[in-house]
Amino acid sequence: MRCAGAVWAFLGLAPLLVMSVPPIWTQPEQVHLSYTGVPGSMVVTWTTFNKTESVVEYGFVGGRPFEMSSKGDATLFVDSGKEKRRMFIHRVTLRGLKPTAAYVYHCGSDGGWSDVFYFTALNDSSSFSPRFALYGDLGNENPQSLARLQKETQQGMYDVILHIGDFAYDMDEDNARIGDEFMRQIQSIAAYVPYMTCPGNHENAYNFSNYRNRFSMPGNTESLWYSWNLGSAHIISLSTEVYFYLKFGLELLFRQYEWLKKDLEEANRPENRAQRPWIITMGHRPMYCSDDDQDDCTRFDSYVRLGRTDTKPPAPGLEDLFYRYGVDVELWAHEHTYERLWPVYGDKVYNGSFEQPYVNPKAPVHIITGSAGCRERTDRFNPNPKGWSAFRSTDYGYSRMQVFNATHLYLEQVSDDQDGKVIDSIWVVKEKHGVSAWL
Repeated sequence: MRCAGAVWAFLGLAPLLVMSVPPIWTQPEQVHLSYTGVPGSMVVTWTTFNKTESVVEYGFVGGRPFEMSSKGDATLFVDSGKEKRRMFIHRVTLRGLKPTAAYVYHCGSDGGWSDVFYFTALNDSSSFSPRFALYGDLGNENPQSLARLQKETQQGMYDVILHIGDFAYDMDEDNARIGDEFMRQIQSIAAYVPYMTCPGNHENAYNFSNYRNRFSMPGNTESLWYSWNLGSAHIISLSTEVYFYLKFGLELLFRQYEWLKKDLEEANRPENRAQRPWIITMGHRPMYCSDDDQDDCTRFDSYVRLGRTDTKPPAPGLEDLFYRYGVDVELWAHEHTYERLWPVYGDKVYNGSFEQPYVNPKAPVHIITGSAGCRERTDRFNPNPKGWSAFRSTDYGYSRMQVFNATHLYLEQVSDDQDGKVIDSIWVVKEKHGVSAWL
């Protein structure tokens, strides 16, 4: 019996013994994909806690698994918390991918390899009809929509995920361990399809350092703002936070504005707008909302929409700029709700017609989708919204979008509270794009 007692005593200590084993610091984790904006390419990003080589081995699904190999670089990221935790962010760009081809891959080095994942290279044709999942405000605690998104992503329902700001709540917490845990959570989505992002207010700690270091978006602005093309859409990601965190530099606000102006000018060149007629923007804080949380789009006019007059020089807003260049759809989050607006400009509704408001609308269409799930719970709505508010829901959930062709775009809202029920949907139909569409 003493022998049995010793066994049970040893088994009782087993969890402690396991916990005392140090992790493998060269083992890849937090694997995620992003699109570079260049056809035939993809970036694989992951984290280790010791420096190792950065290698992705990959091949066609059904072929030899790892017949191709690409190398990249690792960047040291030192979190600014008290512990000054160090991690290495690895980035490898895969080039020469065949459009629509399915690939299998793993990443790492001889010091450790990731699990095996797969992805489909994006179709670079302007006639492609891409499918998106889109949402903001997904946290490490209470990420309610995550399980459904995991299943749907692995079923092949989406070509791209758009995360419209606010990650983990917050990535810097517990000396960035919450950021690590969140990135592990979304690996089950982001390792399979490009995970495209923009910053939100919850990323502001240490000048957005966790966001800027962990993600790998196109361009050279540390993922703060950028644009890319997919199907018949030109998609612009921007930082609304430059209007609020002026301590990090007012020049960022003006740099982004000038970049946006040039990007929109280029997208509106006749040959470009003919090929990519839809212009879609994504930014965290909305220009309009009807939540009852005393935020900047209810307590006072949105800085993002109208700019700021308390800066020197005054900071321009984005509503007039987007209207002038014929932006079609504007995607937002931040409010922990779903809200669909009628076509709106200057606080006024400009429906296409009473019967068909989204057929040839005379102003941009705004969607707010910030209820994916976080510890702050969903918001309440103002009981008396303005006339531009068309549909509202406080259910946890996320949105889907498909850009079908040059004239038709589909949007719908999924309620996770109602077991994946589609609770709202619209078709946006446009025979003309650009500023002439408003006339």
